[in-house]
Amino acid sequence: MRQAPRKARAMPRDFLTIAARSRRAAPVLSKRMDRAVPRGGQGGGPGAVRGVPTISTPAGRGRGVAEGESTMIAASTFDLLTLALLPGIGPRRTAELRERGPLAGLLARPGEHADLLGEEALRQLRAGEARRCAEAQLQQADRLGVRIVGLDEADYPGRLRHIYDPPPVLYVRGSLEGTEGELSLAVVGSRAASPAGGALARQLSRELAAAGIVIVSGLARGIDSEAHRGALEGGGRTVAVLGSGLDRLYPPENAGLAARIAQAGAVVSEFPFGTEACPGHFPRRNRIIAGWGRGVVVVEAAARSGALVTARCALDEGREVMAVPGHPSQPGAEGTNQLLRDGAALVRGAADVAAELGLVMRVTEPGPTGADDLTALLRADAPLGLDELQARSGRSPADLLACLARLELEARVRRLPGGLFVRR
Repeated sequence: MRQAPRKARAMPRDFLTIAARSRRAAPVLSKRMDRAVPRGGQGGGPGAVRGVPTISTPAGRGRGVAEGESTMIAASTFDLLTLALLPGIGPRRTAELRERGPLAGLLARPGEHADLLGEEALRQLRAGEARRCAEAQLQQADRLGVRIVGLDEADYPGRLRHIYDPPPVLYVRGSLEGTEGELSLAVVGSRAASPAGGALARQLSRELAAAGIVIVSGLARGIDSEAHRGALEGGGRTVAVLGSGLDRLYPPENAGLAARIAQAGAVVSEFPFGTEACPGHFPRRNRIIAGWGRGVVVVEAAARSGALVTARCALDEGREVMAVPGHPSQPGAEGTNQLLRDGAALVRGAADVAAELGLVMRVTEPGPTGADDLTALLRADAPLGLDELQARSGRSPADLLACLARLELEARVRRLPGGLFVRR
């Protein structure tokens, strides 16, 4: 289903803990912002690109910079960050201001743009408060091993750059690859996922990631978390987009998962440090998820699910929308079945997704090892309960439980809530 793009609580320690390092003096930022000026040194340090205005920040080990070096941020990114932190200046207003010329001149003479800048934004710019706020964000980013990537930088996601209202800057824990959007796909769904829905999302993401597809989701409970886990199990990249600042991870129980994602992909947000998760932030997050890659797969969604917001954003940007069908009696299938009625592509597995995206992909279900007939009965994407396994296998309850326990220890079977089992 495709539509033409429109025109018009504190952070858990295991996510943001970084190696201890000696205290270093804060940088002195050049007033002209056309060269890097570390305290006690000259501009043009390691990482500087000739001809590209840069600003120096203290080196952060989390970004692979040696002790004592200075990391660099493009001056255009610093200007975008300064603008993004101003009250009342969102992505669309930022785009309007950029159309008037270089942001450096605008920030130096804000009074000439009072029609787009509100009174409080003008006050903060004239008082130097806006610049100090941006510097504070950069310094905190360095302490936490986070990089701030601007809209004009090469590794800013290419497809995201061209949506209706791209975020001016992204806070990134991990790594970005600007061209990976052509092989990126969002997998989203209900927070209150059924065991079957969670298993399918995990298996789908595992197979797609193993085939080289980057899995994008929102780190929420339920389908999103299973999609990320599946991508990690498949040995691929996955990107988690937050509706809060990177130092206010939500939900907090996913801190460990977020740390693993940052090692194998990226955890990103457009929200500055200190921003708590709130309902109004998630639609903004969803447009990023939808715009990152080529399409969206909705695994489970109730009639008013946030996953449907992501699907609508994808439609608005001309992305592919796909959905997994469900039984009409299940509340979690109401939204996905409606998407299918509206023309979304039906997804039964990874092969359907590959076909919809025009990709050649071999998807094979692992067969039984011969050591146990239970592995032949179980599937990776369709959980079975004890009663059904007993009926199909003919085993006694005691024998069945003992065999399942052995298969769990061998990591060949995974137990789900509610006494359900799937094959790994």
